[in-house]
Amino acid sequence: MKLEQASAMVRFVVENATAPVSVFVADGHGELVAAATMDDAAPDTRLNAQRKAYTAARNDATSTAELAVKAREDAAERASFDPFFTFFQGGVAAFEHGRRVGAVGVSGLPGPDDDALARRAIEVAGLSTGP
Repeated sequence: MKLEQASAMVRFVVENATAPVSVFVADGHGELVAAATMDDAAPDTRLNAQRKAYTAARNDATSTAELAVKAREDAAERASFDPFFTFFQGGVAAFEHGRRVGAVGVSGLPGPDDDALARRAIEVAGLSTGP
């Protein structure tokens, strides 16, 4: 994940969110590249956005929503997940030339809206949401 791409995602989310959110963009290891918390965003949105990006960057699903479905179907697998993983919608992996390069996490809106905003941000940055 390049800083320019991550910054473009953060800008897009901040400019297009319908209410105050936090956004966290991670590299392929789930580590911070760029982040922002809008004025008046709830404090818990920061950690939620971080966990969403971390989760989407570090597992084989393309989003936290997809991982939630997978985990719901297999309790043994769910028990073995990284304890920092989250299953809330809004974490989406970013791919470049078919390779996962990072992820974005958005928190503060209803789950489907967080997810949609994250997906659009990835596309605006010239990346894709699937391999």
